[in-house]
Amino acid sequence: SSSNKCIEGVPGFSFVIFKTDTLEKCKEQARTVSLDLYSQWMDMKKTNQFRFTPPIQVVLAFNQAIKELKAEGGIIRRAERYRQNYQRLIEGTEATGLKTYLDKKDQGYIITSFLFPDHPNFDFTVFYEKLHQRGHVIYQGKLSDTNCFRIGNIGQLYLYDIDNLILSIEEVMKEMTCNC
Repeated sequence: SSSNKCIEGVPGFSFVIFKTDTLEKCKEQARTVSLDLYSQWMDMKKTNQFRFTPPIQVVLAFNQAIKELKAEGGIIRRAERYRQNYQRLIEGTEATGLKTYLDKKDQGYIITSFLFPDHPNFDFTVFYEKLHQRGHVIYQGKLSDTNCFRIGNIGQLYLYDIDNLILSIEEVMKEMTCNC
C-alpha cells in the first residue's frame, strides 16, 4: 500500500505486508535496484534504515497519520466515517438529480463515480472550475464511452465537508441552469 489514501498521510513511499518465505523467493529477482524489495528488507534488518535516501518528511507524516488513525479509533472507525461520508454524498447528490455510474449494490464507499448530467447546459470544465473556486476538487473519470466524474469520500473529510460540497453542487448546477 502507500503512505496516503486511507491512512491519510502524504504520498511518497510504499509499504508491503508479506510472508517471509514469499519474500525470500524474490532474492535476486528484481528488475531494478530501486525496486529490489528483498534487498531493501535485508538492509532494513541489518541497519534499521532505508537503502537509499529516505523521504523523511513523508515518514514523519506517515507516523503522524498512524497516530491519528489510532486516535480516531482504528480502521473500523475510520471506515465507518468513510461510509457515512459516502451515504451523505449519495443522499445529497440524488436530491440534485445526479446519477451514480454504478448501482448502489455494486458501489464501494471510497470513491464514487457520477454520470455527466444529460442536459445541454452541462459542461464538465465549467462544473469543475466552479466547484474548485469554492474549494472542492473532483476528478474527471472516463469509463469506456461513458462520461463521468468521481468524488472521493476519504481523507480528512467529514460530514460537514460533504454537506458543503452538496450545497456547492446545487449552486453550480443552478448557475449553469442545468437542473437535472
